[in-house]
Amino acid sequence: MSPQLFQPHKIGTTALKHRVVLAPMTRYKADTNHVPYLPLVSDFYSQRASRPGTLLITEATFIAAARAERPTSRVTDSVHAKGSFIFMQLYALGRTADPEQLISEDPSFPYVSASDVQLTGRDTPPRPLSVQEINEYIALFAQAAKNAMSAGFDGVEIHNSNGYILDQFLQDVSNKRSDAYGGSIENRARFTLEVVDAVVAAIGVEKTGIRFSPHVLDMGMIDPIPTFSYVISALAARHPDLAYVHLIEARINGNAARDESQVGAHELNDVLLALWAPRPLIRAGGFSRRRLISFGRFFISNPDLPMRLEKDVPLNPYDRSTFNLIGENIPRGYTDQPFAVAA
Repeated sequence: MSPQLFQPHKIGTTALKHRVVLAPMTRYKADTNHVPYLPLVSDFYSQRASRPGTLLITEATFIAAARAERPTSRVTDSVHAKGSFIFMQLYALGRTADPEQLISEDPSFPYVSASDVQLTGRDTPPRPLSVQEINEYIALFAQAAKNAMSAGFDGVEIHNSNGYILDQFLQDVSNKRSDAYGGSIENRARFTLEVVDAVVAAIGVEKTGIRFSPHVLDMGMIDPIPTFSYVISALAARHPDLAYVHLIEARINGNAARDESQVGAHELNDVLLALWAPRPLIRAGGFSRRRLISFGRFFISNPDLPMRLEKDVPLNPYDRSTFNLIGENIPRGYTDQPFAVAA
């Protein structure tokens, strides 16, 4: 493995000792009230913090105010005890939510999106958010960021990827609005930029990161580069000291990983990388010796992944069938992977 991968790197005020990052991954390790299983979850992150100076990004966490106070300080304490760092990923679902699940949790929870465009495979169209509701969401993101800092997190990552609410506003396939939050690229990007502004005001620019997926999942814009180029350029102008931008490469699409030869030139993020350079950037599914690289599947099966990569120790294979064991409060597939003996 390239020795440059193990050179120090700084994101905001956080000084990392290497460039191997734990990617945010949905693992469903919470009860029906959305409270994380402890100590299981803290053990998972503590294991992957074993190499001091590692950056970990949590799986996505709801911004709902009713869920604000959770015992997550046990997670942050366990990571900091290993000399590593952890950012909380924040999101809202929008049309990716299950309408029936929303009703079962609280009949007042609306099924919403940027527009009434149905998600592929769903029969129920979402209701477009009102401008007042958009402002409420912005405030919720800011408050959730404050809550994360109170729980000891080193920063937050705004989840503007994978077809969730902010992505639904940003991409023209799901945003058919005709008001200030739809139509032009500038309008479709407004929600995202206002969320970033609010979070930065709440916790500081150097504690704020954001994740984008220009090419993946159910969105399918014909040409996403102009839209994402505008957003990246706007972020660089408004918040040049942002902790980082996190980009998912086109070679990763859901559960499938394509060979680079299968990725067309129109699917490359090179233009976006150039617009953000030389600022901190994390790539998921794309590798560069000069960038931070986020690993998901192999960080699940190898809690000591940074050491294995540096020492060229063989990797444990991952078992996809254990990735999403919903409701299981046991180590299986989560914290039972073996550590290697360093060479």
